Amino acid sequence: MRLASYWALTFLICGGALAESRPLGLDLYRPVPVENPITPEKVALGQRLFRERLLSRDRSIACVDCHQPKLAFTDGRAKAVGVYGRQGPRSVPTLVNRAWGKSFFWDGRMPTLEEQVVQPILAETEMDLTLDEAVELLRGKRRYRKAFAETFGREPDGDGLAQALAAYVRTILAGNSPFDRYAFGDQGALSENELSGLRLFRGKAGCSFCHAGPTLTDEEFHNTGVAWRDSSFQDDGRAIVTKTTEDRGKFKTPTLREVGRTGPYMHDGSLTTLEDVVEFYSDGGRPNPNLDPDMRKLDLSEEEQVQLVAFLGALSGSVREGM
Repeated sequence: MRLASYWALTFLICGGALAESRPLGLDLYRPVPVENPITPEKVALGQRLFRERLLSRDRSIACVDCHQPKLAFTDGRAKAVGVYGRQGPRSVPTLVNRAWGKSFFWDGRMPTLEEQVVQPILAETEMDLTLDEAVELLRGKRRYRKAFAETFGREPDGDGLAQALAAYVRTILAGNSPFDRYAFGDQGALSENELSGLRLFRGKAGCSFCHAGPTLTDEEFHNTGVAWRDSSFQDDGRAIVTKTTEDRGKFKTPTLREVGRTGPYMHDGSLTTLEDVVEFYSDGGRPNPNLDPDMRKLDLSEEEQVQLVAFLGALSGSVREGM
């Protein structure tokens, strides 16, 4: 097959222009549910809704205030802050490459993006509206009645709100980092320190056991001891969903893409810098009854910790959104 024909076929199979614009390092195949195909109109509406402060009770915040593009769609805070200054219990996770997500939130309580994207609107500590209230607010604006009619052929409703937001979030992509360029053949893309950090990442430090694949996460749940303090779990994590004792203190593995811009770190924002994170893992996490069996004391030297942090910095590249 001629090269031009190959790329034309790839273009068609992987979603047209969406596939062509994908940053280096990501899978060409992006999972999209059959019942919610990505269209330019839907993504544009979702992007507008993502920035709409009308969808919060005091009109003070929108999704974009907690998921800021300049911070790789996080907010730079240890804990999320919602309407009336209410503080949430956990930090804001990044939205990059969530099209490949298998579950959502730190405890994985939502199985699809369509279910996840409306939860911040409903949460009392975030935007604090009911779904009916949100829909009525949108129906009260001519611009949204027009946009929903053009996109879905109907007035604003809860399903359309969820589908538009989810379609937009699936276009938030991060890749083309120095690591990606190195992996695709650019031998000069990583410095000596970063290369040493890569070897540690894949070897002695064992980071790649959980932070693997194009999205640099196994999409699983692990107990590293972050939630264990004063001889008890401060947050039950995954066990809130599964109701099983062995899942207490487990949290979803976050992606390491753009990790240099997504601090503070962990589900509670308790580790401020990447240096803190590397030191935490070098010490073997925090012992507790459910500590992940793969957690062990690494005893990384100061030089090795510096090298590992350098490599983590090389996982930041470019972030794209929309169409």
